[in-house]
Amino acid sequence: MRIKSHWFKSERKKTPQEIAGAVAFVIWRIGDNALKNTRKADFEIAIGTQYFSFLTEFLVFLIQVADRIVYRQLPAETRFLFTSTLANRVAETLAENQGRLMGNSVSEHKQHFIDKLNQRAGEYAEFNYDSDGPGFAFTRYLAYCMREVMDEKDISWMTDQMMSIEAPEAVTMLERTIRDLFETEPGQPRRRMTAVGD
Repeated sequence: MRIKSHWFKSERKKTPQEIAGAVAFVIWRIGDNALKNTRKADFEIAIGTQYFSFLTEFLVFLIQVADRIVYRQLPAETRFLFTSTLANRVAETLAENQGRLMGNSVSEHKQHFIDKLNQRAGEYAEFNYDSDGPGFAFTRYLAYCMREVMDEKDISWMTDQMMSIEAPEAVTMLERTIRDLFETEPGQPRRRMTAVGD
C-alpha cells in the first residue's frame, strides 16, 4: 500500500491539528488495508457489526501508536491537541461509513468509537512503546481485543495474523508517515525522467 506522507504546497510549518488531519486519513487507509488483508487471509469478517468492530479495534490501536510516537517530540499540551484532533477525525470517518452502511445516527456511532477509545487508552497505557516500536504486550493486546471480534473458529489464528503481519506492517507505515509529516521542509515533487532524441 502506498502512502503519501510529505507536504508539497507550502513551506509554512504545519499546526498539530493539520498534521493530525493528515495522519487521520493515513490511519483510516491503514486500518482499511488491514481489514482487507485479514479477509484475504481467509478470516471471516461479515459486513455489518463484525466488520466495524474489527475496524474499531484496529483504528484504536493505531491512534495509541500515533500518540506514543508524538510523545517523543511534542510537549504535553501540543500532544493533547494532536491526539484529540486525530481521534475525532478518525471517529468521524468511521461513523460516517458506519452510518451509511448500518443506519443509526452518525453521532451515535462516533460516540461509541470515542467510548471504546477511552476505555482502550487506559488499557494500552499499561504497555511499553519505545524507540524500537511497541513492546510485545502492546501488540499482543491488539490480538487479544480482536479475539472478541472474531468467530470462534478464527480466534486461535488471529493472534498470529495481528502480531506477525498486520500490526508490524501498520506500525512501520505509521512511524514513517508521522516522521515525514513533522518535517518542516516540504517534499520536492518528483521530476519525470524523459528521453530526448535528435
